[in-house]
Amino acid sequence: MAYAPSPRPTFTEPTHIPYRSVTRHLWGDDGAGRVSDWIYVSSTDIHQLVFGLPPRGRFRHSDSFRTVFAADEVLYVLSGVMLIANPETGEVHRVTPGEAAFFRRDTWHHVINHGDEELRVLEFFSPPPSQGTSGSYARTRPYLEQSTYIQDHVLGSWPAERDKIRSADTITRIGVADRRLRLEGHQQQVLVGLLASTEHLTAGVVELLPGRRGDVESHAGQEALYVTRGRLNVHLPEAGPDVASWCELEPGDGFFLPAGTPHQYYNWSAEPVEFVFGVAPAYLPDAGQATTATPESSG
Repeated sequence: MAYAPSPRPTFTEPTHIPYRSVTRHLWGDDGAGRVSDWIYVSSTDIHQLVFGLPPRGRFRHSDSFRTVFAADEVLYVLSGVMLIANPETGEVHRVTPGEAAFFRRDTWHHVINHGDEELRVLEFFSPPPSQGTSGSYARTRPYLEQSTYIQDHVLGSWPAERDKIRSADTITRIGVADRRLRLEGHQQQVLVGLLASTEHLTAGVVELLPGRRGDVESHAGQEALYVTRGRLNVHLPEAGPDVASWCELEPGDGFFLPAGTPHQYYNWSAEPVEFVFGVAPAYLPDAGQATTATPESSG
């Protein structure tokens, strides 16, 4: 299968993206393997998709489909067990549901479904393909001829030199305990767990208990989100005449917010709500993002 750019669903207004309407795409070829994609948003600033692999499936790279990009990426596991490897360095990390992997530009990566159920992974990618950071960029990189999934240099040094070895990692596993927590919103009732934050992308998990709501907020960057649990309501207090001001999202649904859009999150149900978000490039409303950081490795 010859390389072709993936679809780029783009929105100019706040948009509810129900699971049933998400753009489907099949990525890959016989060499790289094939991946099922559900592409939610591919805008000027952020790319959000869910990719799936069958039990014991995997993707690698081929000459046409090279997995090395000019972007920061967060891969959040929704179901299954993901092994993510850098075939250039030999790193292999195990990531389970509720955990994430983070890496920066020019990081080769392969993914293996290490289990007997379907692997589904939510991915945030910025700068997005619309800025030439994906397939077109990958074809300019030297082709990786040999892949390895071992690191012999750690033999005799683990765990005695664990910190030194981890500091050289190109991929960071972010467990639940590794999230950097923030209390935001109405009476600090919104729990935000940051997965990663750089100059290009901030991604995190929001937990909203029954009956709670956030304050009206906005970001300097575009926001894309994905509901993982419960029923989330989104209020848009300044919605125009052609945009619904009160939206209800179910698990598997997404939502897109242009930069600067005032919005507010509600949980009107009796069950907890959880969603995963990405904001690109800047999280704070004034674009004066303070110190950017990358979580320390725990993989």
